[in-house]
Amino acid sequence: MKNLNILVLDDEQRIIDEISEFLVSRRYKVFSALRPSEAFGILKKQKIDIVILDIKLPEMDGLQVLEKIKSDYPTEIEVIMVSGHGDMSTVIDAMRKGATDYFAKPFRLIDINNAIMRTQRFVELNNKLKSATSDLKLLSNKLSEQIGCQLLGNSSVMSNMVNMMTKVAHTDNTSVLILGESGTGKELVANGIHFLSSRSAQTFYSVNCSAIPESLFESEFFGHVKGAFTGADSNKEGWFEIANKGTLFLDEISDMPLTQQAKLLRVLEDRKVSKVGSRESKKVDVRVIAASNKDLEKLATENKFRLDLFHRLSIFEIEIPPLRERKEDIPILVNNFIKQLNRKMDLNVDKVNKEVLKMLTDYSYPGNIRELKNMIERAVILCEGDTLGLEHFKLKNTVHLEINNTEQKQPSEAVIFDLEENTKSLILKALEKSGNNKSKAAQLLNITWQSLSRRMKKYGME
Repeated sequence: MKNLNILVLDDEQRIIDEISEFLVSRRYKVFSALRPSEAFGILKKQKIDIVILDIKLPEMDGLQVLEKIKSDYPTEIEVIMVSGHGDMSTVIDAMRKGATDYFAKPFRLIDINNAIMRTQRFVELNNKLKSATSDLKLLSNKLSEQIGCQLLGNSSVMSNMVNMMTKVAHTDNTSVLILGESGTGKELVANGIHFLSSRSAQTFYSVNCSAIPESLFESEFFGHVKGAFTGADSNKEGWFEIANKGTLFLDEISDMPLTQQAKLLRVLEDRKVSKVGSRESKKVDVRVIAASNKDLEKLATENKFRLDLFHRLSIFEIEIPPLRERKEDIPILVNNFIKQLNRKMDLNVDKVNKEVLKMLTDYSYPGNIRELKNMIERAVILCEGDTLGLEHFKLKNTVHLEINNTEQKQPSEAVIFDLEENTKSLILKALEKSGNNKSKAAQLLNITWQSLSRRMKKYGME
């Protein structure tokens, strides 16, 4: 515990001397004052940790002094009240106003010591809490930077998923299997788990299993020693060593060949790796998070994925919902993507037309969040003002609308009308911008000239 600076404020010199002598013997640095004005002068010049404050004082009473101290130094200074006999109601009032502790007159020196020790423990616990809160905020900001805003949302499915992420992050070593369609953000979830875990200060290493040639699998995952094979001119660390103490993310694990799956399983079970060309094994401490857009359990029953590896990886399984199942999150995502892009590109887009929001909400998003983000980025780039309109979105995005009424096989007349009008509006805008040049208009709409002609004929625009 650090040595504290303590100010004793009492109108009796005898009591000041008695308390000061005791505190100095305990190696505290002591300041003293007989009047509040004198005490305030000391507080301005000295770094004081604790004020021992008598309730009965000249100039102003102790409660008024307490209020001023807590107003001027709300978190820097703790106050211990000294009460006379029968002053308990005043003490209670003082505690409500921010005093940390108290002792009563006549006092024993041990009473002073106990009050200071309690206060010091309170200060240390409070500082730890502030530090933890600061770390949490820093981690939250860091996590936000790492995973962007793509996991935001108020939907129950997202709340449940984030809750699962938080819980498994605190387990530190548990293997995690993340399942979800392409573009749902599987790597972002893995990143989030890593940065919420005790491994957050260590490496997060991402591997795309579908991009690893079978001949290089062992060298890439486990490393090799110099001379292990032709071209091995130096020792090389494998991915397990690079991610040691951290997290290794294996994306598209379903694309890993069966022969390599067996080697991966052995490492997961033994927690040891051997470099190619070496007989020595090295222990590794790595959390493995795997991801796939396929049903691994189904693949295992078809002998296309090792069942034992599936069980090893799927100790804790998280399924990311596709965007079409969390449409209530789309306005939040759109807003945050726009803010993100404004900062990145130094733009000032801050509004979205209702028609655009309806179109974005009705769309089915086969590419999920990745597709939504790309759509917004393109629209923001095309936008010349502060409001996103239908003209800023690709024409093809208007033909993948879902019909919410599952009882109807055909779109309602209102939906057909909206789609037709939106399409015509986009075509007219493109023709206007291109000076009625169909080839240039088609380029603006990101469709072929033939496709544009077909649409113009369909809507009677030729």
